[in-house]
Amino acid sequence: MRALQPLGDRLCRRDGRALTITTAIEFRAVTRSFGATRAVNGVSLSIAAGEFFSVLGPSGSGKTTCLRLIAGFDLPDAGEVLLAGRDVSSVPPHDRDVNTVFQDYALFPHMNVLSNVAYGLKVRGVVPSEREQRAREALAMVKLKEFGERWPAQLSGGQKQRVALARALVNRPKVLLLDEPLGALDLKLREEMQIELKSLQRTLGITFVYVTHDQGEALSMSDRVAVLDRGRIEQLAAPRVLYEQPATAFVARFVGSSNVIGGELARRLTGSAQAFAVRAERIVALAANAALPAGHVECQGELLDVQYHGASSRWQVQCEGLVIAAEPRDAEAAQVGSKVRLAWPHSAMVRLAADAA
Repeated sequence: MRALQPLGDRLCRRDGRALTITTAIEFRAVTRSFGATRAVNGVSLSIAAGEFFSVLGPSGSGKTTCLRLIAGFDLPDAGEVLLAGRDVSSVPPHDRDVNTVFQDYALFPHMNVLSNVAYGLKVRGVVPSEREQRAREALAMVKLKEFGERWPAQLSGGQKQRVALARALVNRPKVLLLDEPLGALDLKLREEMQIELKSLQRTLGITFVYVTHDQGEALSMSDRVAVLDRGRIEQLAAPRVLYEQPATAFVARFVGSSNVIGGELARRLTGSAQAFAVRAERIVALAANAALPAGHVECQGELLDVQYHGASSRWQVQCEGLVIAAEPRDAEAAQVGSKVRLAWPHSAMVRLAADAA
């Protein structure tokens, strides 16, 4: 496991404000296995109070298991889970000051919206008058003030997700856990909800732990992101650091679109076989007779494919045994099968760990 980024004395949020560090959640060498599979493998991390923290990884990486360990729906085989400094490794979910928002909403179809939101308060024995007031306040918080009397079947997917969010917030938890909550929404609605979630978290100031396999969500909303693979943290850092300075080949490939180049091609370009990453958008196309710009390296190859993405086009180029993805701007039209020249600056190459090739 890579060395983790310490929290230090202050943590700078994406909006520029600093957080005074109070640890909301801590994992100490946490392990959870299912049969022979280690879903979480010796994970240690700290999440600050008031932080928007995302856990990013592919299916099977252990991210949902981490969330379940925080919520108390699952218990660690080894290590400790702490909430606000208290070891809750064996504490049941109802005794933890956390709430969870799930992807499938989990609304009661036989209850109207207001009753769904107030249900948790009812279970806790809150008197009816206070239940209704707090439920209506929570609905106003998620911009559904006038929807209390509607039924779940009368709501759109985005509205259902907001009701689920209001139901989780009505109990005023110190930590809100979100398990891929936007996965069932279309792209436009997902983007709108990302803005609203971040704004809501900033307003409330509570800790959000957001699990997703969507790197765009993690990068756009989070203060910090932990990238998981096979139950281990590959890198834990601010979004910009993850994107611009990936620590491993896995992070380089999973977060954004990076080429990982090692072996003989790396040796020819840099003098060392140690692998490096270069982002597709940092690669330019050179005309056949153009001089190589100062401070750049060059690779020539055959254009295998051109994929049109609207704002950009992506080239797939066979270059000395490797297929390199490039997004050259203002490149002349090139025919598949033609010879092309690619170049990128030395500054665009990020060295990866020695075992990352």
